Amino acid sequence: MPADFGRVLTAMITPMRADGSVDYERAADLAKALVDSGNEGLVVAGSTGEGITLTAEEKIALWTTVRRALPSDIAVIAGSTNSSTAESIALSREAERVGCDGLLLTVPAYNKPPQEGLVRHFTAIADATALPCMLYNIPGRSALNMTVETTLRLAEHPRIVGVKEASGDFAQIGRVIAGAPAGFRVWSGNDTDTLAVMAMGGYGIVSVAGHLVATQIRELVAACLAGNLVEAAALHHRLTPLVDVLFIESNPIPVKQALNEIGFEVGQPRLPLIGASEAAGMRIRAELARQQIDVRVPARTS
Repeated sequence: MPADFGRVLTAMITPMRADGSVDYERAADLAKALVDSGNEGLVVAGSTGEGITLTAEEKIALWTTVRRALPSDIAVIAGSTNSSTAESIALSREAERVGCDGLLLTVPAYNKPPQEGLVRHFTAIADATALPCMLYNIPGRSALNMTVETTLRLAEHPRIVGVKEASGDFAQIGRVIAGAPAGFRVWSGNDTDTLAVMAMGGYGIVSVAGHLVATQIRELVAACLAGNLVEAAALHHRLTPLVDVLFIESNPIPVKQALNEIGFEVGQPRLPLIGASEAAGMRIRAELARQQIDVRVPARTS
């Protein structure tokens, strides 16, 4: 049976202090607030978490912090891979050592391996620990699409339990859902795609908007599962303007700005990302004023 990562997960941002260092205390606060607002699991140090600019030591400390902050029944999935198979294996073993519940295996960027290279890369990582693994197909960032055939080959691995699909190609996603072995789960990797992916038989969503509206996203998913597509569509349309504004600049610039705007101070992104532009900030503030925000802001203790 696959690991129960949950249907609604958020790819958590990484809070930073003014000097650019990781704010681990605020990361614990944020993780707890995200779960309290409806998230069933968190991806930590993925692309939204600026994993590419975090050192190995920072990732390990961040995984440790978040795992300790949350109840044991909440899945913590480590964004433990990069474009080096050997480094990915080493980091994945560290994620297992500090108590993470699963691994996010992202299609490598920059070196653009052939599909057979993807199979060998992900198989080597999945073989290296006992943790269940979620594949992540995100051609917009990796410049490489993991094909249906490759995904379905990897789905036969006993520890590869699902895929976060952010290709936006609904024909491809539908073929994965239809052809996957029993128990292999497909999560939408784009907030705008959740309704369509669920309607095709997908399992859930790994979200960015879940930083702000996880309760409402859970309602959308529940409506889909109940076959109430009218209600699900209404929720989808209500949330779409917020989702759109969270991607007007490179993720996670807008969502960090949004959290700061509601008083949940998480700092700015690390270079080469920068803070939101003035124009983006105005649009984000305007949309936040129109939306119901689910996450609650805890008081800072320091």
